[in-house]
Amino acid sequence: METTFNLGTIDWLIIFIYFVFVLGIGWALKKYMKDASAFLEAGRSLPAWVTGLAFISANLGALEVIGMAASGAKYGMMTVHFYWIGAIPAMIFLAIFMMPFYYGSKARSVPEYLKLRFDEKTRGFNAFAFAIMTVFSSGISMYALAVLAQVIIPLEINWHILGMQIGEFDFYLFVSALIVLVYMVLGGLTSAIYNEVLQFFLIVIGFAPLVIIGLIDIGGWQGLKEKLPENMIHTWSVAGSPDANPMGVEWFGILVGLGFVLSFGYWCTNFLVVQRAMAAGSMSAARKTPLIGAIPKMFIPFLVIIPGMIAVALTNIDALELPLKEGTMQTDFDKVIPILLVKYMPVGALGLGLTALMASFMSGMAGNVSAFNTVFTYDIYQSYIVPNKPDNHYLKVGRWTTVFGVLVSILTAYVARSFNNVMDFLQLIFAFINAPLFAAFLLGMFWKRTTGHAAFWGLIGGTVAAAIHHGLTLPASAAVGIKGGYISLIHTYPSEMAQNFWTAIYAFATCLILTIVITFLTKKLKTDDQLRGLVYSLTPKVVDDSRYWYQKPGFLAIVVGVVALALSIIFW
Repeated sequence: METTFNLGTIDWLIIFIYFVFVLGIGWALKKYMKDASAFLEAGRSLPAWVTGLAFISANLGALEVIGMAASGAKYGMMTVHFYWIGAIPAMIFLAIFMMPFYYGSKARSVPEYLKLRFDEKTRGFNAFAFAIMTVFSSGISMYALAVLAQVIIPLEINWHILGMQIGEFDFYLFVSALIVLVYMVLGGLTSAIYNEVLQFFLIVIGFAPLVIIGLIDIGGWQGLKEKLPENMIHTWSVAGSPDANPMGVEWFGILVGLGFVLSFGYWCTNFLVVQRAMAAGSMSAARKTPLIGAIPKMFIPFLVIIPGMIAVALTNIDALELPLKEGTMQTDFDKVIPILLVKYMPVGALGLGLTALMASFMSGMAGNVSAFNTVFTYDIYQSYIVPNKPDNHYLKVGRWTTVFGVLVSILTAYVARSFNNVMDFLQLIFAFINAPLFAAFLLGMFWKRTTGHAAFWGLIGGTVAAAIHHGLTLPASAAVGIKGGYISLIHTYPSEMAQNFWTAIYAFATCLILTIVITFLTKKLKTDDQLRGLVYSLTPKVVDDSRYWYQKPGFLAIVVGVVALALSIIFW
């Protein structure tokens, strides 16, 4: 199926206004970027509602919009596990237990916290691993934006520059990178955060009509259920065995692989989201940031997963045709949202929907690049390359690092093209990096005996275990290569996501066991005084300064947890 957008003048005007607004935010904030702290940390001065929306919007890029819609089409209602089990409990844990360590230690990044808790080499390993992860994540957003631009404005491009062939996809990849680069270099983290808040509202306004119109066309929720296989409309009742659901994962893989390892590993240790909370103006605001973000997070599935299910239902009754991935016989689930926008959205509303898509992609790029430049500047450049320089020097390095991060992200965008669901690719990256990191964090925060040597070798062991498991397994119908099987093939999983969950479990378990064993074999080097504020048992209880009881993080956490549990039961 060829997707063609017929844009009216009002659609182009909406898109143009958005780009002007985005670049205008960067330009307006440029005069405030006077030092490295302002550029890389937003000066720790933002209110909780801003950081809360930015916290969730930093995750609302291509991963959420394209990836979750693609997963909705590929896996059905099982995809909501990424929210009610795979996000909310971890966000509560981050707010109640972990933010006091991050914010109270005055660490400027997650790797810097690892240095304070463990040692320099543990910080260094995580800094390099996180830098790799962020450029891959940013590249996925670039890939999604370039694909969308190809559909909106098809161009016949076949240039030859410096011996390289530049096609339509390549052209749009560089254009999208340039736009994000400009407003990030101008406004730094603050620019990224305010654009993320803008993007959140654009997503809601732009996609809500799409869901409503699609459901009406398909006959409402009941009509959707009638046109989909039974195993695509339930969450837990089909999790008894891998063969009972399209994701190919049983309840243990969901609870442990996603609900514990990948979820807590992402939300509790990923500096991309933690950075937003650390930009808050007080400890109380920092702790409330994940909880404020959790409220809309619980309902985002209705905006991004349902469209994927609608697309499959329409395909089942021959009212829609999902295209094949270029050069393969695989369905290209990443095209679900653009196809539905073409089918349902009238002139004006179409421009708004497209603007929301572009906003989410650029926000994803900017969020990852802002996290990358902070970690590279503070945890790699300042620590290992050029220490003890004036603050203005690191401000310049932060800006140049932004340029470098965008350029590397362009390369990783080409890797994302080999997956028919960008969510599968991202979870693979998280399984390698976040899963072992969470094991080290868990032991470091709650067991004061844990040593730096143990954490370092545990992280290496967990990452190697992930590589070995991935190299020995392969998703069904996948070719040997980036999706696995490059060592040998001893097991085939029903889907890419099933393989990712178990890769994460093996990585986490290996790091956990190694860290415990090596801790008993090595000497504790840090005293209790050095660990004060970094380990739970040695940290004074946080005194919350919220004015009213209903503003306290504990109360907000209970409300969020109860609502998430209720939603899980309703869609059992």
